[in-house]
Amino acid sequence: MAVTDVAIEKIKQMIVSGELSPGDRLPREADLAERLGLSRSSLREAVRALSLIHVLDVRQGDGTYVTSLSPNLLLDAMAFVVDFHRDDTVLHFLEVRRVIEPAAAAMAAVRMSDDAIAKLEEIMAPLDPDTGVEELVASDLEFHRLIAEGSGNPVLCSLVESLSGPTHRARVWRGLTQEEAVARTLAEHRAIVQAIRSRQPDVARSWATVHVAGVEQWLRDALTPARDSAEPSMTESE
Repeated sequence: MAVTDVAIEKIKQMIVSGELSPGDRLPREADLAERLGLSRSSLREAVRALSLIHVLDVRQGDGTYVTSLSPNLLLDAMAFVVDFHRDDTVLHFLEVRRVIEPAAAAMAAVRMSDDAIAKLEEIMAPLDPDTGVEELVASDLEFHRLIAEGSGNPVLCSLVESLSGPTHRARVWRGLTQEEAVARTLAEHRAIVQAIRSRQPDVARSWATVHVAGVEQWLRDALTPARDSAEPSMTESE
């Protein structure tokens, strides 16, 4: 294991063990390096790496602190990596969304407050089948974020937000090319909200699955080359 990796692991163990808690200031560099049996340069590299993924916060002239370690802060690093996705990986993101978003909807049906549900209905109120695609997709992002937030699980909420970006362009593309895509999206959103409002987690899960799976299936079809152009006709093969 590289020396920097060893340094990272030692600092991590200090946090995991509770020796360092969120908001705590790390000991002086020289003291910590001696205590952990590390060179100051290795410790410095470890601190730099952990600050990049928001585990540590280096404050110039003040010292280095453990961050809040909140899920949304730590998962920012994943969102950064996700931004490097290629078009041919969008389906993979949609597959993951199809797994976690129905779970979020089911949890929201149990835990989401009436005020939060009212906010869901509020963002949908001005939308109709003639709504522009960009406006619809912007509303869609907020819609899914609110439901994930309503699940009451901050890790799940952060995951949903991180995975929404890579599928944004696919949703716009679908809205522009698939007939009645806007009307279908709105109808599915209303069905999800109704299930949550009625406190029916299984129904909310089912509609959320249908909703995400619809985009996924449309994209699979759009990315699949026409078989007629890839396979010889009966006449040509005879």
